[in-house]
Amino acid sequence: MPDKRQKKARTTRKVVCTLGSLGLAALVSMPAVAERIENEVAVFAALDKVTARISKLEVPLGQTIEFGSLRVTPRVCYSRSATDLPKTTSFVEVDEKELEGSTEKRIFTGWMFAESPGLNAVEHPVFDIWLTGCMAPKDGPAQATAGQAGANGGVDNQVDPDAQEPIITRRRIRR
Repeated sequence: MPDKRQKKARTTRKVVCTLGSLGLAALVSMPAVAERIENEVAVFAALDKVTARISKLEVPLGQTIEFGSLRVTPRVCYSRSATDLPKTTSFVEVDEKELEGSTEKRIFTGWMFAESPGLNAVEHPVFDIWLTGCMAPKDGPAQATAGQAGANGGVDNQVDPDAQEPIITRRRIRR
């Protein structure tokens, strides 16, 4: 009888060790989950199709910037650390001021991706706006000060589409 019990115990130990080592190997081989970094400023590029000028827009979250007849309001902006694969996303609301001037029409609400600017694009006959990145991580020092927030009645920055600004080139992503 002791032989049968010892043999069964050995077999059970082998099975447990094999399953344990397989489980450990599976845990070790799983890719690490990249943590997203919350940022306080969303960076956009805006194209005026009439003048062919590209402007860089740096918009603090929750604030609105005007570009021509468009009002851009980012709500969140996430990125990853420099050691991870790039993945920059932002939830954006874009409104268009009507010719009457007092009404606005929402033309875009959704996520924009810096690595795929054409995936969720703002469709407008005169202007193009796309996300290029995020700045000022929340755990670091913020660039926008409290005195700048809300100082202009909800519109904190205005960009003149006719102003001379450097041309921004789009990043190319390898596929």
